[in-house]
Amino acid sequence: MTASPQPGTSAAPAEAPAAPLRTLRLSIVPALHPPLTGPAVALVDPATPPPRPPHRPGPRPAPEGRRTRSRDLFGPAWSVRADLPDPRAAGRLLVTTALEALAGLRPLTQVQRLTSPGVHAALVSGRRPAWCAAGTGPLLVGPVHVCEPVDGVAEVSTVARRSGRAHAVAARLEGVDGRWRCTALSIG
Repeated sequence: MTASPQPGTSAAPAEAPAAPLRTLRLSIVPALHPPLTGPAVALVDPATPPPRPPHRPGPRPAPEGRRTRSRDLFGPAWSVRADLPDPRAAGRLLVTTALEALAGLRPLTQVQRLTSPGVHAALVSGRRPAWCAAGTGPLLVGPVHVCEPVDGVAEVSTVARRSGRAHAVAARLEGVDGRWRCTALSIG
C-alpha cells in the first residue's frame, strides 16, 4: 500500500536521473570571402579637405551681373571669410565685453555694436547670471576656441572664471558688412 500525502502537505519530488554530459565539438567553417592580401585601400584621401556644404544661413549677396534693386542696396550684406578679421580676437572681445557688461563693469550699450538686435535685446532684458552679477573677483577669460562650419560663420567657445568657479561661454559669429557680429550667445 502506498501512503498518500495528507491534505495541505506536498509530496517531495522524486529524484530524476542525471542527464549524461554532452561534449562540445569545434567545427571550422570556411570564410565566404577571401582575406585581404594586398595593402589596405584608403577610402578618404587625407590630403584633400572634406567638402564644405554650399548652404549658408540667411540671405546671400546678389550674384555678379544681376541687376540690383534699390531695396537690395540697403541693409546688411554677408561677408566671406577672406573679408573678415581674425575670429579668435573678435570672440575674445565679445565674451569679455558681454561678461563685463553683465557684471555691471561697463554699460550694456557697448555690446550693441558686437551683437545682433535679438542678442542685444536678450542681454538688456535684465536676466543676468548670478555668478556674473554677484561675484566680486575679477573676470578671467581663458583661451578662445574657434570652429568655422561654413564660410563666413565662426563658433567660438571659452571658459570664464570668477571667484574660483568656471563657467562655459559659447557664441556664434556671422560675418556682416566686413566684421563679425554675434547672432547667438550662451553663458553657462
